[in-house]
Amino acid sequence: MFDRVLSFLRDLPVGAGKHASTDDPRVAASALLYHVMNADGVRQDVEWERFKAVLAQTYSVSGAELEALAAAGERADNEAIDLYAFTSVLKRHLDAEGRKAFIGLMWEIVYADGELHELEDNTVWRVAELIGVERHDRVEARRKAAAQAPGARGTSSDE
Repeated sequence: MFDRVLSFLRDLPVGAGKHASTDDPRVAASALLYHVMNADGVRQDVEWERFKAVLAQTYSVSGAELEALAAAGERADNEAIDLYAFTSVLKRHLDAEGRKAFIGLMWEIVYADGELHELEDNTVWRVAELIGVERHDRVEARRKAAAQAPGARGTSSDE
């Protein structure tokens, strides 16, 4: 099932034109993943590497294409005034399973450093609400990501 969702994400259309656009679901996803990575104000190397690994695996990109997608996400996040521009794109392009899988990817980024910060938790909660992922699905995705992160610390108000 997860492979099917990843396949769907890979097949999302790339925005028109030479420059990446926030209307491109890949850029929107990259921006949201970048945003959650920086939510606690500290970007660690392990988080950056996990961010790029998630993009590479999810979108089957590498090399210059991966670097361009990561840079487009960073740029879009830095220029954004809110999360809605990104979440509305994902909500239009992903079905319910795809949206749940995306929240799982966000949790992978959150737990890359083995810690859960309340600002990261809040960011995932807000994105999940905006894209229509139910609370129990968000919590289950968090638990799975936490279980895969050795030495993970932190709690959430969801428990």
